[in-house]
Amino acid sequence: MNKLTRLLTGGLSTPPSPPPTPMRSPSPSPVRSPRSPRHYRHVRSKVSRFTTGQRLLWLVLSILLRRQGIFLFAPLVYISCMLLYMGTVAFDIVPIISHRSAPGSVYRSPELYAKLRPDIENDDSSTDAISTIWKIPYEGGEWKPCIKRSSQALPESNGYIYVEANGGLNQQRTSICNAVAVAGYLNATLLIPNFRYHSIWKDPSKFKDIFDQDYFINTLKNDVWVVEDVPEYLMERFGDDMANVYNFRIKAWSSIAYYKDVVLPKLLEEKVIRISPFANRLSFDAPPAVQRLRCLANYEALRFASPILTLGESLVARMRKHSAINGGKYVSVHLRFEEDMVAFSCCTFDGGEHEKEEMIAARERGWRGKFTRPGRVIRPGVIRINGKCPLTPLEVGLMLRGMGFAKNTSIYLASGKIHNAKKTMVPLLEMFPNLHTKETLASKEELAPFKNYSSRMAAIDYTVCLQSEVFVTTQGGNFPHFLFGHRRYLYGGHAKTIKPDKRKLALLFDGPSIGWKTLKEELLSMRSHSDEKGIELKKPNESIYSFPCPDCMCRLNRTNDSRSSAK
Repeated sequence: MNKLTRLLTGGLSTPPSPPPTPMRSPSPSPVRSPRSPRHYRHVRSKVSRFTTGQRLLWLVLSILLRRQGIFLFAPLVYISCMLLYMGTVAFDIVPIISHRSAPGSVYRSPELYAKLRPDIENDDSSTDAISTIWKIPYEGGEWKPCIKRSSQALPESNGYIYVEANGGLNQQRTSICNAVAVAGYLNATLLIPNFRYHSIWKDPSKFKDIFDQDYFINTLKNDVWVVEDVPEYLMERFGDDMANVYNFRIKAWSSIAYYKDVVLPKLLEEKVIRISPFANRLSFDAPPAVQRLRCLANYEALRFASPILTLGESLVARMRKHSAINGGKYVSVHLRFEEDMVAFSCCTFDGGEHEKEEMIAARERGWRGKFTRPGRVIRPGVIRINGKCPLTPLEVGLMLRGMGFAKNTSIYLASGKIHNAKKTMVPLLEMFPNLHTKETLASKEELAPFKNYSSRMAAIDYTVCLQSEVFVTTQGGNFPHFLFGHRRYLYGGHAKTIKPDKRKLALLFDGPSIGWKTLKEELLSMRSHSDEKGIELKKPNESIYSFPCPDCMCRLNRTNDSRSSAK
């Protein structure tokens, strides 16, 4: 066999055939004719036409196909090559991989303020916002209150309902108004609601300490029976102890049909029932008759007790005096930057490790175990991006100056004890030196009867905020939600409220390269959006305590649009 033939056959000669097995006779093998010289000349002439590269490729493929074991050595060859290459690379210089936080996830407002402060102080380019802020009239016209009161005598009562209102001032307000609606719908007599003491608010106030009880009873006299006590002959059945009265555990947001189908039969049987707790135990959506009673209770019957109302009105007059340069108009801000709110939010600010440890301790004091249970993961950056962090005093100042409010604007701050106030309040006072609180407007003697009662102090703030030209909410909650509705009820359906887009603010305040002009354009747009959303009609599953139109109000010259006026 010549050289060319060995290349084509892999260089192997044909092995001899094995001998036949003795157990069977060999089968006849076909006779192979020897290859003629002419055949070899044909192969030689065919291969001779290949180039050198093609011959080499043919050789490699032949070896790989005939000897597949070569693949076992391929990984070793690869590793050897890699080790040889790595030996030529210097590892004394390690590349630095920088981690960039997601936009809006870090509190950088102090750095932004330090950069923009000269521009803020020199900005006199626009008219003061307080005189021009509310421009857009509602396309359907102005609204007015139109809650009808019954003029007929009430029928005989089906029994007495006693409720326990839990939570802070405005959560208690929700309970009271819902209790009025349920009692009226079931033709029951409502006992003056009892306020449960809570470890968070720590306020032992009773109904008459916060609200004008006589005015409340008299306003509702033709619509719902309201009394202070259950008759003695009925309480004797329960050992003169309300704890022995049958207590309903009602699910949150239950429909009024549930009260009619389940609660009313028990009321007719027992004559006295108890519902505890009662906050948020009635669905937002209800028949017009129920909504009318809610409107009547919230906007007409509930009035603060005389001591609270008197001091509140005095503070309003003092704020208007401080705002004489702006025609008596002032801005009220509900600032939620107390220690408990900062701790509960789980957000991080600029206090470093000390602040972090301080807030962990505060969370454990207020909500033992809630934030440390297994599986609970706290992501402050995500919370901030989602707009859930409370605005700091500095951020409130930046926002209001960017929205066009001048340095001499009078600001009323409704708040509890501000977290780390000596540090956090400084920039806000630099931007708005004409800033006041109930503590700066009233004397210690005037505040003394309310000082240790959080709900009464909140009621004073509520009164001053209600009558401001502009109300600014910064964190949500029952306090601003009730003010939205109450201000709409008083001001022709317009809330006159700034409700900032906190997701957008997180992005804006985290932009170190943003200039004052650009920031101001964005904030003026946000202000305009609040004006556009000032008048909104109630949608399904929304509260009439925030959206009184059209259940509690009707359009001027179009009274037939109000559902409440038809009942």
